[in-house]
Amino acid sequence: LVMVFYGSNGKSNPVSMENKVEHQAKNEITYDIHLPSDLGMLYKVRLGLQSLENSISQLSLCHFKMQNTSTLDTFSLTINKTLPLSLNGDRWIEFPVEWPLKEALSVVTYHLTVFSRNILSERNLVHMTACVYGTHGDTGDRSLLWSLQNIQQGEDNESFLVIVDAVELGELDKVILLISSKTDCKLDIKKLHLKEAVKEHPIYVFEVNEAFSVDANKPEIQREIPVSFVIRGDKKKNDIDNNLHKEGSQARNLTEYTIKVYTGDKRGAGTDANVHIILFGNEGKSEVFQLSQSLEHQDPFERGKVDTFKINTKKLGSLHSIEIGHDGKGFASGWFLEKVEITDASRNSVYCFNCNR
Repeated sequence: LVMVFYGSNGKSNPVSMENKVEHQAKNEITYDIHLPSDLGMLYKVRLGLQSLENSISQLSLCHFKMQNTSTLDTFSLTINKTLPLSLNGDRWIEFPVEWPLKEALSVVTYHLTVFSRNILSERNLVHMTACVYGTHGDTGDRSLLWSLQNIQQGEDNESFLVIVDAVELGELDKVILLISSKTDCKLDIKKLHLKEAVKEHPIYVFEVNEAFSVDANKPEIQREIPVSFVIRGDKKKNDIDNNLHKEGSQARNLTEYTIKVYTGDKRGAGTDANVHIILFGNEGKSEVFQLSQSLEHQDPFERGKVDTFKINTKKLGSLHSIEIGHDGKGFASGWFLEKVEITDASRNSVYCFNCNR
């Protein structure tokens, strides 16, 4: 049994469940694990079986509880699932970590349709996995050939559906394919379509158009396939979205950021001074924005209040820092800022910058 932990600053390596602390009850085991301190706020856990080769029986999981031994923050969840999910099924389950006062992500069922030429005839000898990446992490390597649905076969083409449950990924970015085989063969993959099961759109299209020569004696083939375009189900939206993939497109360069500013709940925390902010990302920095038009309050930055602002600026990539300050105007202008949360609409990402001073 292994786990992968996802935080606001990245993910852990697979953590092996070896360091048993105690058997607290007949069906309960406690483990001590050490996570990198730079993971940030945990938001997702992937739990699974490392390998099925030595697995004789299935593993039933009822309940999961996790506690930070220094802060005593505790998270618990009822799972009630069995791994693997079928005899040769998916070896992984994912769940969001829901901390107090934090909005958790949800678990989403994704439909991945593979369009190919000859995979179905070779599927008993071929091992093929896909790892889907989005703005909220990745799915890990998931088998594509364990449970096929909606199989369609023609003379020169075929397609099949794979169902993957994962914590929502946000805007999809790329797929990494891993292909190996017990025998030498050639696999022709045309494209992949990926969408949420409950929604008709958007459909993320990953063009592959490659015939893979798989050698049984050579390492597995790895291919990284970036998203080619997105079908939004609305011609106007499609046109805008497809322009995202053209250099110099104005739609590519502008995005909306929602900024939530939390003023502390202590005496003298509020300010009447003029507050400004600058955003810094790995693709550049924004201009200086005056935060004056709060969506909630006519008089922003009062004690214990949250004020929301919307700004439009060029795409900054992944945000890593902000500059925020004020001009000192007004009587007793000192301001106790608790934190700033920024949502990037184009990446469906939320960044939290704690201040507490």
